[in-house]
Amino acid sequence: MPSGKEKGAPRRRLLRITLFSLMTLFLVGIGLFGVAWVLTPIPDAAQEQAVAEGSVIYYRDGKTVLAKQGVNRKNIELERVPEHVRDAVIAIENRTFYEDTGISLEGTARALWSTITGKQVQGGSTITQQMVRNYYSGLSQERSITRKIKEIMVALKVDRSRSKNWVLQQYLNTIYFGRGAWGIQAAAQAYFGKDISEIDISQGAYLAAVIQQPSRFADPKGSDLAAAKARWQAVIDAMVETGALAPEEAARQRFPKLAKAKTTLAPKGQVNYMLDQVREELHRMGYTDEDINQGGLKVTTTFDKRLMAAAEKAVTSVLPDGTPGKVRTGLAAVDPATGEVLAFYGGRYQASQYDNAFSAKVQAGSTFKMYALAAALENGFDLSTRVNGNSPMRVASAEVPNSGGTSYGVINLVTATRYSVNTAFVDLGQKVGLEKVAKIAKAVGIPARQIDPHKSAATFPLGVASVSAVQQASGFSAFAAGGVHRPAHVIRSVTDSSGKTTEITVKGKRVFSERTAADATYAMTEVVRSGTGTAARLWDRPVAGKTGTTDKSAAVWFAGYTPQLSTAVNMFRDDNQPVVVPGYGTLSGGTLPAMIWQEFMNEAMKGKPVKEFPAPSYGYGYRPPIADNGPVERREENVPIVPENRSSPPDDTPTSAPPIEETAPPEPEPEPEGDGENQPPPAEPDDSPDINVPPPDIRQDVGSDGPQVR
Repeated sequence: MPSGKEKGAPRRRLLRITLFSLMTLFLVGIGLFGVAWVLTPIPDAAQEQAVAEGSVIYYRDGKTVLAKQGVNRKNIELERVPEHVRDAVIAIENRTFYEDTGISLEGTARALWSTITGKQVQGGSTITQQMVRNYYSGLSQERSITRKIKEIMVALKVDRSRSKNWVLQQYLNTIYFGRGAWGIQAAAQAYFGKDISEIDISQGAYLAAVIQQPSRFADPKGSDLAAAKARWQAVIDAMVETGALAPEEAARQRFPKLAKAKTTLAPKGQVNYMLDQVREELHRMGYTDEDINQGGLKVTTTFDKRLMAAAEKAVTSVLPDGTPGKVRTGLAAVDPATGEVLAFYGGRYQASQYDNAFSAKVQAGSTFKMYALAAALENGFDLSTRVNGNSPMRVASAEVPNSGGTSYGVINLVTATRYSVNTAFVDLGQKVGLEKVAKIAKAVGIPARQIDPHKSAATFPLGVASVSAVQQASGFSAFAAGGVHRPAHVIRSVTDSSGKTTEITVKGKRVFSERTAADATYAMTEVVRSGTGTAARLWDRPVAGKTGTTDKSAAVWFAGYTPQLSTAVNMFRDDNQPVVVPGYGTLSGGTLPAMIWQEFMNEAMKGKPVKEFPAPSYGYGYRPPIADNGPVERREENVPIVPENRSSPPDDTPTSAPPIEETAPPEPEPEPEGDGENQPPPAEPDDSPDINVPPPDIRQDVGSDGPQVR
């Protein structure tokens, strides 16, 4: 029989082998850990998405949010987060945060087992591990042992090299809280409409609660609401257990009332057009899409919220029911003192993403005649200059008629403007020189590519070149500003994520003299007082403006201004056919465009002081309608106003205007109403895609069910 000593020998050998194996494994583990430690540096940079802040776009007041672009996040310093909010997050997510080494061995073991088996068990990541996973580049969200080991290594290193408060700050700024909110500040706004500094204990506990299931708790109802309340109560209880909240204070807490969840759908209507223009202008200023979507910019636009609504209302309220779907309407209003686009109407966004105010460019019609008038006044002519208003007129290969074939005889420039006499302005263009007319048009902001293909045509002064509503409002603003033009723009200031603000101002450039501006303005006041644009009258203040109707009414315009605001309205069709509206027939610029202009300007000028235009030269006088508390009697059209310093109309001398009676036209024909121009086609074919109406692929008919306002 073996002795007891011999019986114990195998056990000792097994024990030694076991101890040796364990020691070997331990040493190998240490070695592997050492290798992993050396080979896993802290990434150099944060993930772009982890620190990305979306931009906020404001209306011109700098306070009212127009829209948000990109990631909904606002990175903040930890000091701005109330201590009770921090305590709530730590209590429910990682109670040992300030004591641990950045990882939890028990939690890590659970997470590794979950990764190996594919079974989801209780999470085990610390706040530091979650921060590392969300913050640093190179650490994806994939479920693999390699990624998990790398996360652990980086977490340990970060815990050794960074303060706990830094880790907590990055964590609170990077995690997703639901409702499209990334980071604690955006979450406070999304759930309670408050800055994080204003969040109370109950609300802070809810923000901590949603971290576990942000999508489920974003707008909880039914069983989800019951689960959210249970999780909120768990946070309150955890705060008591960690000593962050006294039991009696915890007992006073009530489940908070959540703000109504806002839709995350894309912005609608005119907001889309506004954002399109803001983005384009930011690009021209050198900002990239990444800057806009992730750079945390604060962009204050030039758009006035009240006037934007007024622009849309002016169009939709004036256009009658049954307006064809292919009829499109654009409106733009520019501040002459700054060049800022205060308001516009671009059409129905769901019908077309090609807006009618900025993008659509159609023939300017007789609104363009004012650049010929300015060129004449700037080059030695004056309002008493006589031009040939007979019809028809043949210049080179073009035969130019007046509306209805009316001959006006030899008339001065005021009469030519008042009645929009085509032949008179063709004659004026020949006298002045078409190159000088083109120079004025370019100087007031119309691009050369839209002007040059037409500047040699005899009909050039009649508006065969195409322009947008914004360009024409900007061009007319030079008259309102006494001959100084400031380029139209849509951004007032940009503040970057560091707080540096860049104010946007444009330098004014004198494009013609004050005298030219004053005389041209006087001629345009006559258009509104007793000419083709009487529908645009504002009864409390002077108005200057010009109607425009292209050949066969393919586009109709009214552009005009007060001293404070320049506005242009156009109407046209997708297919370049005549603009016909039920109840009005074939339109002219003096009908619906002038009525829309008046409707908008009545609202825009509400509360604004009445300002007079400067007096014209050569004894011409202007007497604006008198504003009082009673009704204002409408003047008979085509009756001249005698200047206040004269006892009779000016006589026919070289230094004064000819008597209006001498050149007054016969009664206008029923159609078109108001505007007195029907232009011949351009002398040369328009082969420039930049100056034509929108191409067919973006001019879609949207049907005719009810009012089709575009």
